[in-house]
Amino acid sequence: MFEGFTREKRHCNGIDLNLVHGGSGTPVLLLHGYPQCHVLWHKMAPGLAEHYAVIAPDMRGYGDSAKPEAAANDHDVYCKRTTANDIVDLMAQLGHDAWHVVGHDRGARVAHRMALDHGKKVLSFTSLDVVASQAAFEGMDAAMSFAWFHWLLMRQPHPLPETLIGNSVKTYFDFLMERWCATQGAITPEAYAEYERCFCNQEAVNATCAEYRALELDLEHDEVDRGRKLTCPMLVLWGTNTAKRPGWQTGKGLNMIETWRQRAEDVRGHGIDCGHFLPEEKPDDVLTAINAFYAEIS
Repeated sequence: MFEGFTREKRHCNGIDLNLVHGGSGTPVLLLHGYPQCHVLWHKMAPGLAEHYAVIAPDMRGYGDSAKPEAAANDHDVYCKRTTANDIVDLMAQLGHDAWHVVGHDRGARVAHRMALDHGKKVLSFTSLDVVASQAAFEGMDAAMSFAWFHWLLMRQPHPLPETLIGNSVKTYFDFLMERWCATQGAITPEAYAEYERCFCNQEAVNATCAEYRALELDLEHDEVDRGRKLTCPMLVLWGTNTAKRPGWQTGKGLNMIETWRQRAEDVRGHGIDCGHFLPEEKPDDVLTAINAFYAEIS
């Protein structure tokens, strides 16, 4: 995977970040989600690198990046603002002043905060299979809470979720990966093995629980920015096959596009027939949509 890309670690914002990067041109930053790492992008990155400089890091707490310890109520360590600042530092070290950002799952939430805090650096924001956090928790119903059981579990006080997940981490991991994927064979054995290696250990469980628990601070930051809209163009793509995950993201009352139109001035997008892992289930469709989006806004 990532043949022709450079693999390295950089010390950013006080921690070590693992990343791959390759290609040349306008930078495109790829931010993965839970419970994965930069490997999520292995099918799309080569195509993007034909026209762009592609950067795919492991965010703090994930993959082979640092997993700093966080006290029970210290949400600064893993809040989206801190993670976004990590990546902004990384991009500066790589010599990039502004970039497109594509975020999947947790990565989209980091990208949203990045675009709010560092608007002049974000040329565009592409969100993959994510409803804005504030909209989700204010509009959560029974259907969404069933689909988002992991959110509600990991928001519980330390060390309950760390203990429960850690005691059966492989069972938990396999359940998420199977339940959230709607395309048989989409996740290659090599990619799956990397996800399992990086996630199925207590250090990663602790870090990711702390990251989800930091939602408390994320929502405080979102409240300060309530009503403030992103000015960069935005593309929203999502998986429409929710047969194995009913209630995912929208529950029965939310609309994916509309939640983002309340938070960005220029929003377009569409659903794709797949599950949650769009970059692995339908990489060609996602790549086509992103290329068309970049051509349109350029």
